[in-house]
Amino acid sequence: MIGTLAAQTPETILLNPPDLSRGLAVMKALSLRASATEFDTATLNLRDISDLMWAANGINRPASGKRTAPSAMNSQDIDVYAVMRSGAYLYDAKKHCLDLIARGDHRAWVAGRQENFAKAPLICVLVADISRFQRGNDSAKLIMAAYDAGIVSQNIDIFCSSAGLATRPRASMDQQKLREILKLTNSQRLMLNNPVGYKKE
Repeated sequence: MIGTLAAQTPETILLNPPDLSRGLAVMKALSLRASATEFDTATLNLRDISDLMWAANGINRPASGKRTAPSAMNSQDIDVYAVMRSGAYLYDAKKHCLDLIARGDHRAWVAGRQENFAKAPLICVLVADISRFQRGNDSAKLIMAAYDAGIVSQNIDIFCSSAGLATRPRASMDQQKLREILKLTNSQRLMLNNPVGYKKE
């Protein structure tokens, strides 16, 4: 089912299986990749959200549980949160669903002073859990987490380019407020965010 999201805020949003046949060829998608500054405010449909989450950091090899994005030592340290008008959700790659973390519209806290990004219907917030690294001190773990977050962000960029969506990678956000909203632990670090929407005509 392609569908749209209901007006209410469900505890869990079940996502569609990824459509592996959609989109442009990789080289064409790369040729069109660009960082957007404006977004259509229309809500993304469920098909686009489903494919976006899977492309970002979904499981592409079910037998091993490995992801579309590589990570240092297969630590799978990056979690993707979807912040939308209805609430903030955590992407569960194993179940391919979104689990509600906080009700309400928290996009402004991700956008910070750049209010135009709060108009994007969905913002992917990338969080690294450095406790998933088996070795290294916190400084080394944060460097590896930064690399891993960059790869997930690039997956989002290329998917959006291929699917005709607008996005851009960003580092600025209200860290303190978002830690509260997303209920992050001491080992979880906010890394990057990608506003995503349809292209503004």
